[in-house]
Amino acid sequence: MLLKICGAGSAEDVASLDRAGADLVGLWHGVPGGRAELTLRQLALLTDSVHRMARLRPVLVTFLNDAEALHTATAAARVPWVQLHGYQPPGLVRALKATTDLTVVKVLHLGTDTRAERSLIAAYERAGTDLFLLDTVAGDGRIGSTGQPAGCEAVLGIADRLSRPFLLAGGISADNREAYRAVVDHPLFRGIDVDTAARDPDGRLSTERVAAVRRGWRVPDGAGVVGGSG
Repeated sequence: MLLKICGAGSAEDVASLDRAGADLVGLWHGVPGGRAELTLRQLALLTDSVHRMARLRPVLVTFLNDAEALHTATAAARVPWVQLHGYQPPGLVRALKATTDLTVVKVLHLGTDTRAERSLIAAYERAGTDLFLLDTVAGDGRIGSTGQPAGCEAVLGIADRLSRPFLLAGGISADNREAYRAVVDHPLFRGIDVDTAARDPDGRLSTERVAAVRRGWRVPDGAGVVGGSG
């Protein structure tokens, strides 16, 4: 089981997450107005910090919808994973997989009318998506790092349509694993993606809070980072 923490902004954040036992760290680039948005240079420097960690691995989290811009960012920062957060088409996944060895994570959204997106799941899989991330849309339409939990039935309603592994996001906390027992038991479940519950009251990433989530969700030591569709 993987533990991904989203929105690191400094080398101190990176070191803290590594100490706390996170497996993946989400680095924001191409997230307009995002509180953890990084320039391309900042992304490259922060990724260098991640590569020096014992356990942690970097994930580019982006709303970018242009293959050339994504190639530039992932190559410049040496990021092996990219999370397409937004409504990018399957064709973008295909373009990335055709010319790179990136592990591609495609977000699927919960809590809104998802019929159109559900109809594209098979196309995303054929295009080469390695993992999906199931995340909740806020009531006002915001996507990403909303802290809004998804109902277990809603998660399973999409998970049962998948043939690729998935991560769960949206309102994950240190003490709500049991509410998602059926999701955790799903054969394609691979881990969790956390932002809000990893932060202290001032919004800073907290080693103690990340460690608490890890304990609460029983993330094992040395969980490892695996790509591909297995």
